[in-house]
Amino acid sequence: MSTKDLINLEETQKEKVLLVILSLVQIKTDWTNEELAQEMKELVKACSGDVVEIFHCRVTKPTPGHLINEIRAQEIAGICQGLDIDTVIFSEDLKGSQQRNLEKIIKGKIIDRTQLILDIFAKHATSKEGKMQVELAQLQYLLPRLAGKGIELSRLGGGIGTLGPGETKLEVDRRRISQRITRLKHGLLDVSKDRALKRKKRKDRGVPVLSLVGYTNAGKSTLLNTLTESSQKTKDGLFTTLDSLSRQLILPNHQKVIISDTVGFMQNLPHRLIESFKATLEEVQEADVLVHVLDISDKNFRLKQEAVISVLEELDVSKKPMITVLNKIDFVTDDDFLKDILGNFDHGVCISAKSKINIDDLLKEIIEMLSSLFIEINVNVPIGRMDLVNLAHEQGEVYSIKYYNDKINIRASIPSSLFSKFKTL
Repeated sequence: MSTKDLINLEETQKEKVLLVILSLVQIKTDWTNEELAQEMKELVKACSGDVVEIFHCRVTKPTPGHLINEIRAQEIAGICQGLDIDTVIFSEDLKGSQQRNLEKIIKGKIIDRTQLILDIFAKHATSKEGKMQVELAQLQYLLPRLAGKGIELSRLGGGIGTLGPGETKLEVDRRRISQRITRLKHGLLDVSKDRALKRKKRKDRGVPVLSLVGYTNAGKSTLLNTLTESSQKTKDGLFTTLDSLSRQLILPNHQKVIISDTVGFMQNLPHRLIESFKATLEEVQEADVLVHVLDISDKNFRLKQEAVISVLEELDVSKKPMITVLNKIDFVTDDDFLKDILGNFDHGVCISAKSKINIDDLLKEIIEMLSSLFIEINVNVPIGRMDLVNLAHEQGEVYSIKYYNDKINIRASIPSSLFSKFKTL
């Protein structure tokens, strides 16, 4: 399979897409076929495709060669011929052999859900780290699908190193792809080490870290902008943020915190994507507090909330302190509905990040949450340790400072992470 079979993200003419929504009997899901189809349509839209037809297919027993039976594949072929379809996209992952066999029957381009998501990731990868992560995911996806020894890697939407759409085609084989995967993993390991060093420095300074998590397009980047008054690019669409972005936020009580935005989650997010974005997702794992942004105007908000929690469980962070933010309340007219939903959370707040509604309430909730991560001290430090006095002022709330001939008495509330610096004195 050639990667020129991937949707060309830069085409001016939209590709005509037939969606094949599979209902696999052996896979249990709370999502209806209509809901799955709607999300797939959003994914196609993010790739500049145009869904002209949706084909629903119930699969009681998947076939090894085609996943669906050949009769259904022939039906799809007829639809493609009648509607002049450019691309057929399956809602479930296909094995390389299944993809090739279906292409022989349908006589057109076939891709699956993971391949579609990878295209969106490639479109939005801008930093070196983001491109490395996308390229790793793409190559790991492609390697087991190679029919022969050679493959032409063409225009991976910025995912191959620094190559962008339309750049020179690169001929590689299995061995060279494997070598590239190894180099990418080593490169991302260096990224992880660098991030770990930065996190250690923040921890040593006692700066709490908040991580924004949520379903893709829930409004995390908009909230980051609103809270920090930054100009991070926001756009209505899926996976518009791939890189972990961190900003400093000074709370109303003058406490400094770091707040980070990272890649959005999705139901049934391919595990290989989570693995490839490990360096970015470490920011979530190392955060002191998670801020779960939920689009409360979305009729599927409960399903999307569950999908986010599922990913957090996979990352082993679901038990971290969490504030649930019900976002986009300016699109909800039923106040009783909001009140009922809010009652389900120990720490929750209703806001509109875009319209800046109830942002003060969120800041108060953050302060309250962080206060539980602080400890009050009443300690005597050597007279020469003004660095500790400054640290208490910078990262905590100082109640009193008293100077004596040989010591300084400090009464303050400081981050628990800094307590070890004071307790041995």
